[in-house]
Amino acid sequence: MQFADLYQAISSNVEQRAKAIKLLICDIDGVFSDGRIYLGNQGEELKAFNTKDGFGVKALINAGIEVAVITGRHSQIVQQRMTSLTVKYIFQGQEDKLQAYEQLKTQLQLEDDEIAYIGDDAPDLPVMMRVGFAVATFDAHPLVLRHAHYRTLLPGGFGAVRELTDLLLLAQGHSLGFTGSSS
Repeated sequence: MQFADLYQAISSNVEQRAKAIKLLICDIDGVFSDGRIYLGNQGEELKAFNTKDGFGVKALINAGIEVAVITGRHSQIVQQRMTSLTVKYIFQGQEDKLQAYEQLKTQLQLEDDEIAYIGDDAPDLPVMMRVGFAVATFDAHPLVLRHAHYRTLLPGGFGAVRELTDLLLLAQGHSLGFTGSSS
């Protein structure tokens, strides 16, 4: 199966970048979620996550590709969701995302071209400009789109992460992970 059979044709440059990836780093708001934050009367914060994205993350991890999240906000919901997906590297409250990026890069002994990042807004740009494969969600800010190697067909919170995990898996010759596991 080819990626173009599911989503869209990709350039050989995008495919080559995807083949080299050993770590996918994701933003949360606007990437795993649609960017909206629901606040309840008691101060509780709610976010919606797409189960398709979760399935893709698990498939990526099962294929041996590490996954991390770097987000500017703190949220117990994010911790719970990422832990349930077996994501080991969770950086919250990161105003300077480059600091967390450098820590991950050192800890995992990776080069920039072995790392992909998916983001949607200005705080993501410093990392996107460093990684080997910068991805923007369909509904990302225009400045972010300018710096992306690939733009998803799907918006943040509605399968953009899954689209990217499918791209990485297929480019590296893995299956899409249809083994019956829940997400």
